[in-house]
Amino acid sequence: MKIDRLLGITIYLLNHGRVSAKTFAERYEVSLRTIQRDIDTLCQAGIPVVSAYGMNGGYEILDRFKMERQVAGQSDYSFIITALRGLASAYDNPVVDDTLEKMIALFPQQKPDANIFLDFSTLKEGNETSRKLEMLEKAIGTKRIVTFDYTNSDNLITVPEVEPIVLAYKWYTWYLLAYLPAREDYRLYKLVRMENIHLTDRQISHEHDSADTLLQQHEETDCRKYSDIRLLCKAEIRMRAIEYLNGVIETENENGDFIMKLHLPENEQLWFSTLLSLGNLVQVIEPENLKERLCQKCTEILQLYKEL
Repeated sequence: MKIDRLLGITIYLLNHGRVSAKTFAERYEVSLRTIQRDIDTLCQAGIPVVSAYGMNGGYEILDRFKMERQVAGQSDYSFIITALRGLASAYDNPVVDDTLEKMIALFPQQKPDANIFLDFSTLKEGNETSRKLEMLEKAIGTKRIVTFDYTNSDNLITVPEVEPIVLAYKWYTWYLLAYLPAREDYRLYKLVRMENIHLTDRQISHEHDSADTLLQQHEETDCRKYSDIRLLCKAEIRMRAIEYLNGVIETENENGDFIMKLHLPENEQLWFSTLLSLGNLVQVIEPENLKERLCQKCTEILQLYKEL
């Protein structure tokens, strides 16, 4: 829309100083002539945009022009801009980029090298995840029902039809919180397990509480089966155990070996894979069924390579 483009051009000029017409034309995917008309419109509206010619020519706004900056103080803007930069690093969305530009324009004195830098680029998880995020965000924004093929941790495939509520990044992966009318319940679906996502033309038919409230309620009613685990760990894997298993160190021996306690969902694969990767540097003390599960998996791996 033209109004959005005019606002975007104004903010971009405030943040970046002199900008060429070619840069704007590429940014907004319009012709150079359209950008020239936009600049004329801004000047007619009282925004002092001037032109500079030559190799480094372009448009810029005179210093006397200022936007209102009354929303919050310096520390507030620092946190907002830091959070937005983190979100922009995680999710390719032009709306997020535009919002970041607006906030920087509101407080241009904000130092670019803030004390905290959030880099969530690993959250992108590849182009396929970005495509799913874009589709589901559209479904949430337009309140449309979606269907998809979903493979659970037991490798069972279902095709739920859900009312999407919110996208959330939790426990190192993206989830969709959605209402499942067939069960009259809210469910969390891992994006990585979703395939063939389809946005229907039907609108959601239920009024839902806020996403924050529903996420909190879902965590409080977590019905997954958990297991209490105690591990004897070698001293040399201390930091890896703390980082990847995130348990509580119960006791520590004089040689640095330690016992770690964990409380984890039984069916989650990440922590089990971590135990396997730590090999003989970690020993399960309890429960017995976990020892048996590890032995069985190792036996299966050995058998596989014996057959080669």
